[in-house]
Amino acid sequence: MCATAGGHDPDPKAQGRADGETTPFSALLEDSAEDLYENAPCGYLSTLLDGQIAKVNTTLLNWLGYRRDDLVGRRRFADLLTVGGKLYHETHYAPLLRMQGEISGIALELKAADGSRLPVLVTSAVKTGGDGEPLLIRTTVFAARDRRAYETELLRARQEADRERERLQRLATTLQQTLLPPALENVPGLDVAAHYHIASVDEVGGDFYDLFPLSKGTWGLFLGDVCGKGAAAAAVTSLARYTLRAAAVYDSDPAAVLGNLNTVLNHEYHGTDPRFCTVLFGLLTPCDAGGFRIVLAGGGHPPALLLRADGSADHLPTDGGQLIGVLPDPHIVSTTVHLAAGDTLVLYTDGLTEARTGRSGERYGDDALLDFASALAPTSASAAVQALSRLIDGFGNGVDDDTAVLAVGVPLRPSEERQ
Repeated sequence: MCATAGGHDPDPKAQGRADGETTPFSALLEDSAEDLYENAPCGYLSTLLDGQIAKVNTTLLNWLGYRRDDLVGRRRFADLLTVGGKLYHETHYAPLLRMQGEISGIALELKAADGSRLPVLVTSAVKTGGDGEPLLIRTTVFAARDRRAYETELLRARQEADRERERLQRLATTLQQTLLPPALENVPGLDVAAHYHIASVDEVGGDFYDLFPLSKGTWGLFLGDVCGKGAAAAAVTSLARYTLRAAAVYDSDPAAVLGNLNTVLNHEYHGTDPRFCTVLFGLLTPCDAGGFRIVLAGGGHPPALLLRADGSADHLPTDGGQLIGVLPDPHIVSTTVHLAAGDTLVLYTDGLTEARTGRSGERYGDDALLDFASALAPTSASAAVQALSRLIDGFGNGVDDDTAVLAVGVPLRPSEERQ
């Protein structure tokens, strides 16, 4: 502490009088404890142990619109609470206060004299005597109008965001459904099944598939995956799906169909915003000796799986084909296979093989899928799709991307099933 030259500390009050005016510091010293209590920026009240109000400050009286005589000796603290507040006070607030001796930050509502409600935060403490026995309860009340308004606005904004999210989810679901065929074509002598797994309800995926008739006795099928998600991917998906159907009518050769799709994508999406996809396109024709002949062309897409009636399984050699929509003249790989009785062809998108398995985060991979298919063979298209859908569901949150599966198979004849 600093001293004056005469060795005495300066007297703030004397200094103020010497100056002929009251300084802010001297005014603070003159502020009485009673005035501070009465006009504090928060409400104060003291109650007896039974809750009867014994003392209340002017701030709280002004907030509630009561006179002092209306409350002191006439009301209990619980009488100022709403019905829900009284219930909470009796079942939680008062018991905790008795056990702990204090309780703080409890949100309640007080009833004003005019019937309005005042949201408050309440803190109470039990005052004890020298012998440790409780004497009275001191309570501090903080007005929480601004906080309640903030919480109300926050809740309103959250509810609005939830409604908007639900609206977007419905829109995404509806848009996704328009990008898939409402039903697969019924091909005589062929078992057909498909499954679509949505990884996120908030975004439209870019996977697509279809099976449709061409000329008499000929059908086209395709399965593909557009790069990206959302509205931009949906636009490319729609363009790819309808282009493939139209191109197959013009020239049904699978390699030519993919070439035409590549030309359209290059024309529509060029420059700094290229759009591309991976696709398998197949042409199905029935064979006189039974079964189907399938010519399958691949453009950068994972190879299809062939599950044979003899219990074997393998990938068809369509890998090596380049992405559709990137290069002006991509390399497209084609292969021809005969689908005999008991054989099933499975097309899928890479959401399946790139799914994460377990905590390690390892990808499922092509080899694991081939092992899974080998364990299924021989099987029907419907059974294969059901097994793969269960496999995908088993990955849970490990599936980061939408996944489409399309399977076609030639059922065994009744005489072959008995063997």
